[in-house]
Amino acid sequence: MQKRSRHSLFGVTLLILSCPIYVQAAEHSDVDFGPLKVYAQSPLQSSSLTPLVRSGFSYRPDTIELYTSGSIASVWARTDDYHADYYQNALAIGGLWQLDERWSLDASYTWRFAADNRLDSLTKDFHDFFGLGQNGRDEVDDHSFDISAPKYGAEVHDFRGETLGNAFNFYLGYQVLENDTHGLSLGGSLYYNYVSSGPFEVSNFEQSLQANYSYRTGKHSIYTLLGVTYRHDDTVLADIKYKTFSFSSGVSYQYEIHPKHRILAEFHLYEGNSDTISDLDEPSTEFLLGYRYHTRYGAIEVVAIENVFNMDNSTDIAFSLGYRHQFSSSD
Repeated sequence: MQKRSRHSLFGVTLLILSCPIYVQAAEHSDVDFGPLKVYAQSPLQSSSLTPLVRSGFSYRPDTIELYTSGSIASVWARTDDYHADYYQNALAIGGLWQLDERWSLDASYTWRFAADNRLDSLTKDFHDFFGLGQNGRDEVDDHSFDISAPKYGAEVHDFRGETLGNAFNFYLGYQVLENDTHGLSLGGSLYYNYVSSGPFEVSNFEQSLQANYSYRTGKHSIYTLLGVTYRHDDTVLADIKYKTFSFSSGVSYQYEIHPKHRILAEFHLYEGNSDTISDLDEPSTEFLLGYRYHTRYGAIEVVAIENVFNMDNSTDIAFSLGYRHQFSSSD
């Protein structure tokens, strides 16, 4: 059943790509970098393949975008079946190449690791300031590194300094439709995560398909995502069982304050990745608020990420800083 489902997903995509579809490239004098280049921060979603919100519009043919980013996050969850209290950090580097009017290729590498980023104090102060409950944070020591799900054989403690993931992600995008206002693209990702040793030792491939629709008018732009991920291996993080299939969705809004200044807000909704632990089977939701400063050919992104709705299946708080740069290979 799983094999038939996987084949049908890719079969439908190949059928769509084989159809002759008219594409009209939009022409804009300014560079639009699209939605934020920030990966999922929730514990299970950040440890496996989770589709990014991407632009439904293409770049000019032969455009190359190089990007790099760093993020810090604090994870806190406390339930009857599952406890997590640790910091995760990530460094990412990658590049996107707009091959022609229809096709684009994006390749990236992300190193995720456990290191003390001192976010516990900031998180507690934030909750106190807004009158929010601490959900047990004030009952344990700060700056801990613990994952525990005793009913399911997952116990990892004192893992400061350990590698959580070495992830390589290759994305191939296809432009279905584009004009000055509307853009629709499809894409597929091949993801490989390899950690050679330690408590998070893993070697697994994952695949995803996604649809990206975007709309823009004047100073306003909206980007949307609908995606599905397939996993052959059912364990990724600390021997916690993962679902074979999971769905992702998201929406991003960008407002151009000034040609050099943009404000972006995103909302990500991820299906729970584990049907073994009840709290991790609940949807994970993240809200992102970002500021982007444009240079002539590049952009600096500063982003804050906060969980909403489900406190036990998402990162407590996270921050990201990145830089993106575009140029044409034909210049």
